[in-house]
Amino acid sequence: MTKHTVCRLCSACCPIEVKIEENRLLGAERISFMPPNKRLVCPKLKAAPEIVYSKNRILKPLVRKSRKEEFRETSWEEALSFVAEQLQKIKDAHGAQAVSWLRGMAADWGAPWDYAIRLMSAFGSPNAIGNGSVCHVAREIAHTYTYGAMTVPMAKDARCIVIWGKNDKNTAPAMAEAIISAKERGAKLIVVDPIRTFFANKADIWLQVRPGHDGLLAMSMLHEIIQQGLYDEDFIESYCIGFDELCDVALDDRYRPEKVARTLWIDAGLIREAARLYASTKPACIIDGNGLDMQLEVFQATRAVAILRAITGNLDIPGGDFIPQPVPIKNIQLKELIPPNVEPVTKSYPLFNNFHPTWGLHAQSCLIDAILDEKPYAVKGLIVQSGNPVVTMTESNRVSSALEKLDFLVVIDLFRNRTAEFAHVILPATTCFEKTQLNRASMRNSLVVLQDQVIPWVGESRPDWKIIFDLAHYLGLGQYFPWKNVEEAIDEQLEPSGLSVEKLRKHPQGLYSSALTYEKYRTDGFPTPSCKVEIFSHRLESAGYDPVPYKSGFPDDPISFSEVKDQYPIISISGERRNCYTHTQFFHIPSLRKLDPEPFIEIHPADATKLGIETGNEVTVRTPKGEVKMKVRISDVVPQQVIRIPWGWGEVNPLWNVNNLTDDSRRNPITSTPSNRSFYCRLEKKA
Repeated sequence: MTKHTVCRLCSACCPIEVKIEENRLLGAERISFMPPNKRLVCPKLKAAPEIVYSKNRILKPLVRKSRKEEFRETSWEEALSFVAEQLQKIKDAHGAQAVSWLRGMAADWGAPWDYAIRLMSAFGSPNAIGNGSVCHVAREIAHTYTYGAMTVPMAKDARCIVIWGKNDKNTAPAMAEAIISAKERGAKLIVVDPIRTFFANKADIWLQVRPGHDGLLAMSMLHEIIQQGLYDEDFIESYCIGFDELCDVALDDRYRPEKVARTLWIDAGLIREAARLYASTKPACIIDGNGLDMQLEVFQATRAVAILRAITGNLDIPGGDFIPQPVPIKNIQLKELIPPNVEPVTKSYPLFNNFHPTWGLHAQSCLIDAILDEKPYAVKGLIVQSGNPVVTMTESNRVSSALEKLDFLVVIDLFRNRTAEFAHVILPATTCFEKTQLNRASMRNSLVVLQDQVIPWVGESRPDWKIIFDLAHYLGLGQYFPWKNVEEAIDEQLEPSGLSVEKLRKHPQGLYSSALTYEKYRTDGFPTPSCKVEIFSHRLESAGYDPVPYKSGFPDDPISFSEVKDQYPIISISGERRNCYTHTQFFHIPSLRKLDPEPFIEIHPADATKLGIETGNEVTVRTPKGEVKMKVRISDVVPQQVIRIPWGWGEVNPLWNVNNLTDDSRRNPITSTPSNRSFYCRLEKKA
């Protein structure tokens, strides 16, 4: 039997066709517009049956009264009763706000996130917190403050594509195929990345930018475009505010390509060539990614990149950067139930907290502050859903100390990861193939595709929605979760759109809630306070921030530990997400581990020669925060003076955890983002 659904083994949300026999998953293939011989193969999807039926999956709830005890298997009734009892105990002693919910990536950011926020709201706590300060959301607020929404690059129909800090070959196969298809039809490709990626090798221009300095490069490109008159004057005059103020900033001599070239490690002529190619080729789109995330300058850097789109007139046109058409849905988060005098632990970041009506809170470092330092107040209990903060969050030793200090910790996951070792209760979740849900990709855009359950729950695992709904009842909050099943919940949320689970199941390829429309700004304006593209932001100005990116100048060195770089002279960047794994997931799957068996630090040949290092040598990398020990591989994918440390391997071995090295003391003032993408370090060869 063949069924259609959406894969959630990573964040790409690929539509897939699965093979089922006797309610068992046999295999899955991605649905693609490319001919079979040109399609990109995802090793995780190929290993889907191995993941679903892994012997390492948790298939029964695990409970222990204290961390000194061993976990024991128990019933859902006992596990949920114990969780409810402990959460209520904390609420009675310290207030509901002393309980927090922390979401990772694995269960997606659509309706399951709404259910978690709804539960916390009904409980009385504002502290449902996501990981968006280091992934996606910190960029989204920058897009939103510029033109009201995060754009969608229409790469397939573009004539010029800029990839800025992203490698979709490993992270978004459908987008990668769109780029490859456009390139084959003659589209120009510009890649901004310090790493020689798959697409950097195919680029017409590769800007090998110095880590952490993307914002300075964007300002230099704006300088060139404005100076050469390559902007879209009609679009700017009709639909933008603040262009004159931008000219005052961008045309300053400090952003001239010749002035910034040495700092950026890029030839000035190449900066000019890239700016001219992008501005003079229409339609053009920019695909920005996680390379801009995890940087101290993420907000203003992304704002500068967003303004490049605007002044060249590439917004909301075919082949450009599309302004999404969100599906009309009901807000089910119930935030009105939170007592008005209770502020979240993220209260120091009000712009980030409130820029979107349903995105929620994402300044995740504030949670660690609240646990360890009890500021602005103490958090005593935590539920971690589909995350592994011990490995993925900045400054891992600090995170471990925080989890150790908690009175009570619950982990909801497929596998017993390193974070689960601090837990009192582990609740077994299902894979994406075992649950029906509405993903954010289908709530953000007009096309709605249902992720439909295709096999029964394995063992006694339960989908996230079921765990949340049941926990609500054990907490005495069942009145707020009246739905008998997830289909009823999805139908209520989709009611304003006229869509339903029944209709979506009849159209597994998806349904449009409204016709796809370009250039909506001509009649509707942009979804900003002024209804225009806000190159100059009065909201930022009134909050005390630069209303135009880098009006106050670009920081001298926005990389962690720059104040001691004489002792730590090498720049390290955290490595890309390999397509065998997703963050810290799936390292224990044998077929995937066979493809990528161990991690290596990558170092440029010239630097290796200076340090007397050969491929296979074990080295120690140190920062003021800690160390990692790993073998090295000599490679010219990294520039000189830079090493790349692979991401996620701390799940396998704590000595391989790149976040042993990162610093959470300096954060972006708007988004709370620390610089765990790039930092200064010292490399020592094993004696």
